[in-house]
Amino acid sequence: MKKLSELYDVNSDVLIKDIKINSKEIEKGDLFVCTMGVTADRHDFIDMAIENGASAIVVSRDIPKKSVPLIKVENTNEELSKICQKFYDYPNKELKMIGVTGTDGKTTTATIIQTLIGKNDCGYIGTNGRSWKDKVRDDNPNTTPDETVLYRFLRDFRDDNCRYAVMEASSEAYFRKRLNNLEYDISCYTNITSEHLNIHGSFENYLDCKKQTFKNTKSSGYCILNRDDSYYEDMLAASNGTPFSYGTHKNADLQIVNYEIHSHKTKITFSYQEKEYQIESPLVGEFNVYNLAAGLLVCLSLGFSMEDLIPRIKDIKVSGRMELLDTKTPYYVMVDYAHTPNGIKNLLKFVHTLDINRSIVVIGQAGERDYLKRPKVGNTVVENASYAIFTYEDPRSEDPKDICEDIIKELKEKHDNYEIVLDRHEAIEKAISIAKEKDMVLILGKGNETYQKLKKETIYFNDIEEAYLAVKKRKEKEGIEV
Repeated sequence: MKKLSELYDVNSDVLIKDIKINSKEIEKGDLFVCTMGVTADRHDFIDMAIENGASAIVVSRDIPKKSVPLIKVENTNEELSKICQKFYDYPNKELKMIGVTGTDGKTTTATIIQTLIGKNDCGYIGTNGRSWKDKVRDDNPNTTPDETVLYRFLRDFRDDNCRYAVMEASSEAYFRKRLNNLEYDISCYTNITSEHLNIHGSFENYLDCKKQTFKNTKSSGYCILNRDDSYYEDMLAASNGTPFSYGTHKNADLQIVNYEIHSHKTKITFSYQEKEYQIESPLVGEFNVYNLAAGLLVCLSLGFSMEDLIPRIKDIKVSGRMELLDTKTPYYVMVDYAHTPNGIKNLLKFVHTLDINRSIVVIGQAGERDYLKRPKVGNTVVENASYAIFTYEDPRSEDPKDICEDIIKELKEKHDNYEIVLDRHEAIEKAISIAKEKDMVLILGKGNETYQKLKKETIYFNDIEEAYLAVKKRKEKEGIEV
């Protein structure tokens, strides 16, 4: 809590309890910042904010006198990160900040980094919520939260004596200008493929937002690049810190020499500073070889040694990512967050190297998101899986039927290995009910998220729990002891 006079050069000692940009969330004592949203000008909600208890209002245009102090700034959107940093006493300057960007693998790579550094010393913010020490919270509303939430999270980490923070830096966060004033000590990217074109308008704009993580890296910091990625040179050119690379390329600083992928582990040989290291990773799939390499190189650039890091690799576990459920059934059930064509293709490619029969995929696409991606996802799934069940996934204001029709619009005359089951609960039940011995059911797109965003409400929904319920229901129907 701070006095308004501690935040601005004003003659007012009114107390500020928190900072908000949503008038509906305002509580007594909050500072309301009238940012400009994509579809809303929050200056229009000043009276509602005051009615709900706002102590002061930050504006960027002339507003008639109100019952609470008004502070005028040039641009409220740019002001937001500055005032949040000040309110929370600049926790980002007290922490070693690590930003992870890329189309696929951000959550896994960020989790790897946290595990290698240690949860007692490193906080995580991303798709899987936030975690630090023995604490886990699911109160993160976005992959990369807005400034009013982000700096509060960072303050929590620092107050609990963490020295590092690793966060997923999404392209949308840069598009919304949430991260403009945040600098990184270390930045890292996994890969770049087409995504979120509905927001960015073009792939070039999307790539520019990805580059911003590297541009925002301190000149004294390090930029960790995927040497094998098609956009390596673009990201290298954008790097403000010292660049280091990983990959199979002979000139990579951390070289992936070779690897053997098994059903529950991967054996990898890395070369670093002219020395080879043989390690065993609990993560599987070629993409996780790269994610682990990225995480290791981040930690090496922070001053850790391979000898420090290798013993910690066995402890890596990423919730909702390639999570094989303990169903005790003759068929298998896996939950994964894969939702992009590239991520889905890589996952299915790996799954079909295992000793399985059919792959049965349950997947949808989010409403009010990249509609251009939907038919690509449909094609990728039916071309790489044995059978697909298309369903809803956070439809928001869109009709789930319309979303599914977008997914299958290029399939109707070419493929017949799919069906639509709009209700996700029923879709998961259907997939489980048709699975035979050694079939693999893959429930994709949501991972371990605990919500579904429907037209007028957000409900509790978790794919892992739904899968276990469907397995239980099938066992009871078949007279198998649960």
